[in-house]
Amino acid sequence: MAPNFHSLFSRRERQWTAKKTGERVSSSRVAIVKDAALEDANTGLTQLSAVANSFEELSSVVNSNGFNFDLRLEPFCDACSLVSDLFGSLGIAFKFAELEYVSKVNDLAEASRIHGTLNNILDFDVRNDTVKTQGSLSRNLRRVRLGLDLIRALFQNFLSSDDCSLKEAASAAYAKTCAPYHAWAIRTAVSAGMFALPTREQLLLRLNESDESAEKEMQRYIDASLPIIEYIDKLYTSRNIRLDW
Repeated sequence: MAPNFHSLFSRRERQWTAKKTGERVSSSRVAIVKDAALEDANTGLTQLSAVANSFEELSSVVNSNGFNFDLRLEPFCDACSLVSDLFGSLGIAFKFAELEYVSKVNDLAEASRIHGTLNNILDFDVRNDTVKTQGSLSRNLRRVRLGLDLIRALFQNFLSSDDCSLKEAASAAYAKTCAPYHAWAIRTAVSAGMFALPTREQLLLRLNESDESAEKEMQRYIDASLPIIEYIDKLYTSRNIRLDW
């Protein structure tokens, strides 16, 4: 099923109209796309399928055009915004990740008005020697990439066995993707929060998925997100920027 981009575009048009008439409008890209996702729910599109559709669209563009293609920030941020709901479904254990992730996506969405593409924000920070500076767009992109990979690894672990609990899947995914870049205090808080994760059955209920539909949609995201993650990594490595930060 194709993503309901009409709802996204209609909502953007309403946002622009509201600005022109002096109405108060939220500047949060995540909030806008979440509202659109609620409209999608009315057409039978679940959170997982909306995320999978969006990343399949992105990966199709990247795979068709190759690494030299200049991926636009706006559709990238729209797709990433949908992932924030998946963090929310995991509960308090990943609340810190959700808050950081949403903040970084919103910063990149705001930057899309000026910089336009992912390549441009790397070029900007390289020129200004701010790639690894706290709050820089390149650092924000790196953190969003970690969030995408965390969900990908969690899904991969979740599907590896019917006996794999969400706690086991999430703990292994966090240890592999994000823990190496987090301070001791954050790692400790995450470890403690793992005990508050929902059960496998509770997660499926929150996502409005069955075992079969969840497996299908999670696998779609796993397959579609990997080319995007690799694309982002190459933005750094092609500029001789190491990824160990």
